[in-house]
Amino acid sequence: MNNDTVLKAENIWKSYGRDETYLSILRGAELSVSAGEVVSMVGPSGSGKSTFLHVCGILDPPDRGRVIIGDTDVWQAGEKRRAAIRNRSLGFVFQFHHLLDEFTLIENVAMPGMLAGMPGKTALAKALDLLKEVGLSGRGDHFPSQASGGERQRAAVARALIMSPDVVLADEPTGNLDAANSNMVEELMFQLAESRNQAFVIATHSRELAARAHRCLVLKGGILIPEEAG
Repeated sequence: MNNDTVLKAENIWKSYGRDETYLSILRGAELSVSAGEVVSMVGPSGSGKSTFLHVCGILDPPDRGRVIIGDTDVWQAGEKRRAAIRNRSLGFVFQFHHLLDEFTLIENVAMPGMLAGMPGKTALAKALDLLKEVGLSGRGDHFPSQASGGERQRAAVARALIMSPDVVLADEPTGNLDAANSNMVEELMFQLAESRNQAFVIATHSRELAARAHRCLVLKGGILIPEEAG
């Protein structure tokens, strides 16, 4: 891997079921992502975009293939090592923000850091800085129910960054938002990619978001191909 390669997936195969219900989803999908790069991934529902992100995000093992983060082949590592890499090297943003209703926005953002052993004051200070960075200055003491959909999703992006991950995996991050909020979250991710040299891999149905990425790949027939070849 090159020094600036933050994630590499090689020959990823994944199927579900057995016998008559057997369904082959990924058939050798591959991806290499560099620091600061935004890669979009498109394809119809059921094509395997979420499955591929789950394999790369160390959430679901492949049938075969390798995912390399840093210098570690994560699916050959032990569970403790995988958990450490997942917590420290990967950030996640989903279609639904998954903020915890009983905690404030700043507590939600800080929580992954505290769970990873970061001192509480340090995590809260970092969360405050991140909330400012995503345009939520002064909103940290609000609960998710007191925030708009766009604000909640921006808080989710901030939470994904609390551990300064190598790459953020985003699964339909604007899919639950109206046009104005979608544009705001989209703009935020590209700003962060530039200002933080932050890598993003984004599965999306939004053609506008996909087109802005440094590379747009189509998941077709279980493999990823450049959009222009799709």
